[in-house]
Amino acid sequence: MELGLTSFAETIADPASGETVGHGERLRQVIEEIELAESVGLDVYGLGEHHRPDFASSSPATVLAAAAGRTSKIRLFPAVSVLSTDDPVRVFQQYATLDLVSSGRAELLVGRGSFIESFPLFGHDLDDYDELFAEKLDLLLQIRDNEKVSWSGRFRSPIHDQGIYPRPERPLPIRVAVGGTPQSIVRAASRGLPVALAIIGGSPDRFRALAELHRRTLIDSGFDPAEVPLSVHGHGYIADSTEQAAEEFYPSYAAAMSRIGRERGWGPMTREQYDAMRGPGGSLVLGDPDTVAAKILRWKEVLGVTRFELHVSVGTLPHEQVLRSIELLGTAVGPLVRG
Repeated sequence: MELGLTSFAETIADPASGETVGHGERLRQVIEEIELAESVGLDVYGLGEHHRPDFASSSPATVLAAAAGRTSKIRLFPAVSVLSTDDPVRVFQQYATLDLVSSGRAELLVGRGSFIESFPLFGHDLDDYDELFAEKLDLLLQIRDNEKVSWSGRFRSPIHDQGIYPRPERPLPIRVAVGGTPQSIVRAASRGLPVALAIIGGSPDRFRALAELHRRTLIDSGFDPAEVPLSVHGHGYIADSTEQAAEEFYPSYAAAMSRIGRERGWGPMTREQYDAMRGPGGSLVLGDPDTVAAKILRWKEVLGVTRFELHVSVGTLPHEQVLRSIELLGTAVGPLVRG
């Protein structure tokens, strides 16, 4: 069972003080988080791509390359690379380069994006949301498998027998991020791709059908599910006691989720909702190390996942609290889960 972290490098105002961390400071904090994650034995760290003022990372590959120079073991990936609004040639080149400079520690997690600001920014039409991703995913896979590519499609100029460089020294691992749509599961599995399930609300049990669909489609498409792992990403926080974790995490989490909710038509988050989400059947992976380890192991049993990625920085927690949570994930939760 692999354990790791994801972050969006958030710069949402602190709900208590109203202060906002600058983009530069926040990105330097991310590098510190990655260094700590490696030192406490975590396997992976993923950094999201966003193009808005409350998230500092619009270029994850750049930040991860900086972190690669200060680490030696931890694997690094975007969480996610918004492939729909990017050029698959450049995405491949960036992460092949990261893989080379990190001595084989890069992965590529691609998705359609849960935020839409990159579509107008890069001149794409939201009406093409699904078709953009499908076409660009197929081009990305062609580039992964072939040094020289000939290709034509609807959303990008053709490529005529051109080489794509640099080439990684091993096949670049590619996963697809899925929020909960069966069509996305089938698209990934029919291409033999691992999936990362994002569970940020509701009961994780409802994702069991998607996990089974992934395995079934892999078999029907001629792939071995044992060689195409399934991972899961969840919001959460770890402290020395469950009560401490609940009280420390709630203000920033509720502020961040209520802010996003206003954009998407949700109501503000209440304490009652929060407490239900952190219960045994809820989506928040939150508490003391024993509580968190038990929930991760339950998700492993229900979904058959081989990797869990904890997303602590949903809102703006004090940096020292984030670092303590990372420390506990590696030193206390890790031995319980792997044991």
